[in-house]
Amino acid sequence: MTFNRKQLCVYFIAGTQDVKQGRLDDILKEALEAGITMFQFREKGASSLKGDEKKAMAIRLRDLCRQYHAPFIVNDDIDLAIEIDADGIHVGQDDAKVESFQHLLEDKIIGLSVGSFAEYDQSDLTHVDYIGVGPVYETSSKLDASKPGGIRLIRRMREYDDTIPIVAIGGITEENVAPIIKNGADGIATISSITHSKDIEKSVKRYLQYFK
Repeated sequence: MTFNRKQLCVYFIAGTQDVKQGRLDDILKEALEAGITMFQFREKGASSLKGDEKKAMAIRLRDLCRQYHAPFIVNDDIDLAIEIDADGIHVGQDDAKVESFQHLLEDKIIGLSVGSFAEYDQSDLTHVDYIGVGPVYETSSKLDASKPGGIRLIRRMREYDDTIPIVAIGGITEENVAPIIKNGADGIATISSITHSKDIEKSVKRYLQYFK
């Protein structure tokens, strides 16, 4: 799939561990119908699916994304991404280095988490399509999240690199999204503001209004 930075606008990230009520595939379907522009399957933590169960869930979610022409990204599982022909992979600073697997995913979208300028400087971005920058605000979705960098992190990262596509992540809600976009992010990534939403369509559409 050809990458377009507009696909980052409303980037939904989730795994089964993020769902308090209902099923992940039902939540994703609602979010896709509402207009999310990309989805990342991030199955992490003690209660997460493993092995064949994880693969089966990934295939169901991938097929949903294909129906709505939204890129389906796998978090930090290169083998799974290759096996099910995902549209891309997203890795963090402590995961496999991009240069070690990019030749296996030449036509795929590659995303990399960058939480500081030191991490940016030590990252080879030659084959990276976008960077996930954050956490911007306090987040409860990621237990190992570092200290929030605030809007200043987004603004300074955009000044540091004025061309790379940036998706902001970490504690983002419908109430605090505007300054993130104003300061240079191409899109926002969110977990709980969709998985815990009482009205997914309304939540997604509120995000989308900032990208018209």
